[in-house]
Amino acid sequence: MERRREELEKKRAKLAELRRQREERNRASMQEREQQGAVSTLQRCRGKINTQDINDLVNSLVGERARSPLSQAGAATVSSREIPVLGRDRSILSATSAGTKVSSPEPAAAATAVQVASPLGPPAARTVPEFKAQSMVIFDFAPQEKIVYSKEVQTVDIEPEQSMLAEEEVERRVQQIREKEERARAAREEERARREAEAQAREAETRRLTEEQRESILQSGDFAAFLERRALVVERALDEDYDIMADYTREAAGETTEAGTARLALAQAFHDDRVSRNRAVMDVAWSTRFPELMAAAYNRNPMAPNEPDGLVAVWNMHLHERPEFVFSAPSDVLRVTFSDFNPHVVVGGAYSGQILLWDTRARALPVLKTPLTGGHTHPVYSLKVVGSTNAHQLISASTDGLVCAWQLDMLAQPHEALELSHPAHLRTDEVSVTCMDFADNETAAFVVGTAEGVAYPVNRYDRAGCKAGLNGFDAYRAHAAPINSLAFHPPAADLADLFLTASSDWTVRLWRARPAAKPASGVPADIKPLHAFDAFDDYVYDARWSPTHPAVFATADGTGRLALWDLTHDLELPRQTVVASQHALNRLAWDRPGRRIAAGGVDGTVYVYEAGDLASPHPDDHAKLTRTLSGLAAGL
Repeated sequence: MERRREELEKKRAKLAELRRQREERNRASMQEREQQGAVSTLQRCRGKINTQDINDLVNSLVGERARSPLSQAGAATVSSREIPVLGRDRSILSATSAGTKVSSPEPAAAATAVQVASPLGPPAARTVPEFKAQSMVIFDFAPQEKIVYSKEVQTVDIEPEQSMLAEEEVERRVQQIREKEERARAAREEERARREAEAQAREAETRRLTEEQRESILQSGDFAAFLERRALVVERALDEDYDIMADYTREAAGETTEAGTARLALAQAFHDDRVSRNRAVMDVAWSTRFPELMAAAYNRNPMAPNEPDGLVAVWNMHLHERPEFVFSAPSDVLRVTFSDFNPHVVVGGAYSGQILLWDTRARALPVLKTPLTGGHTHPVYSLKVVGSTNAHQLISASTDGLVCAWQLDMLAQPHEALELSHPAHLRTDEVSVTCMDFADNETAAFVVGTAEGVAYPVNRYDRAGCKAGLNGFDAYRAHAAPINSLAFHPPAADLADLFLTASSDWTVRLWRARPAAKPASGVPADIKPLHAFDAFDDYVYDARWSPTHPAVFATADGTGRLALWDLTHDLELPRQTVVASQHALNRLAWDRPGRRIAAGGVDGTVYVYEAGDLASPHPDDHAKLTRTLSGLAAGL
């Protein structure tokens, strides 16, 4: 506002100045016109006076000449000298000087007649004009400038020194320029060579560090990280096991059974006293992005109270002596899994009820973890990442009967929480969940295994005829002990509803799940298994389907035995069996190609076996399995 006011003031001052200048010009022009009018009036007055006087004088003189003809010539001479204003008419003066007689008329006449005597005839009368004084203005114009063309103005003479050079002189000068450039180039090359020689000499000189400098370098974190990374690369190269004496013309090196199928062959056993000593492997999981990486979860070491309670070691198939990464946890880690949508993320479930998240690009400590309150308060035995790349969640279940859904980038509180309860329980309505799994392409319905030996279907959301929560009317009841694992069949058109349960009652059972969209029955109904596999001598801790062969699954029991079952071959005995350890095997995991299977033992060792020919199904295996399942369903 102040700026606008200043601009208005400046414009008013400018307008006032323009008005003042215009008034001054008007006054000056008026004064000039007044002066010119006064001068004109004075000149007119003077002209009238002078004209009358002159006329009187002329009349008197002419009259005198008429009365005195003898003195005409002298009077004419005097008159011509005394009256110069008579004008340019010299007729009177020429007549008097020639001796002409002039007679003057009466003074009152307007014009005077003069008679001139002529020897040839009578005198002729001439009228004397009346003279008047007039004013005139004389303008002085400058003479017009004459423009004359001159050749010297536009051209310059060429001096002899500036004439064109001769051809020999041009060549000589060009040669001099080339020689100068060559010398400069040679000088630059010499300078560069000299600098390179000096640099090589400096590099060749042995740099000796002082003791303090050596200690500071050895104790720096950057040097330790660099040495760790480079040592891993060297160890991977050294641990690469390749038989340079292999003979490809002979039969397969592995032992074969009577049917000609290669047996399970131990590929690698991972154990490191710094990590695995006095610890048990609680879970194993393969990376979905890097097929050579595998994670193993460990419980606490009772003999080392100062070490972390829980550990997660990421082993590399090309690094045999030590793990690629080691992550620590504040409690025993019971479950571990890689994120299917972020290869750098490792998720674990702890005995304290916390969900822990590690990043392979960060340090050993968890980058995110759930609080001790607000989520699970009992051990977490089940983890599953479901969804798609842009919308996925982590589903966790614990023995307190709580199922939570988490966003992996925010573990402060669960995104969803579903409490499972069963009103038919005598002491408490809580359901102690020990395992859980989703069918393929299913995110809203799943099946949980409980410590009471019963599996229940669960809905995360309300559906037509089904409420969210545990469906206590449709129970998969057959086990007499806690269910240790539950696994659905890999993706298949007509086999996705099959799942296996392994229990501490020394059995593994095959089930066909009831469709999730089908309403629950109004009365309790127990669903029977399709088949029970009871060829075990101890607890069965895990059972997992092969990701490539539709009829093959693996089991791990308390005797340390790893067995491969083929439903198209035999339903009573396993197809292949190997004693992996003298201690129990807790958990199994197939890699994505289905060629290797990892087993974690109570002794802290992870055993990796090659599946052999069972990793590659035959074209008719699917049809055989379908016929087998049809026969099992008909026998119920």
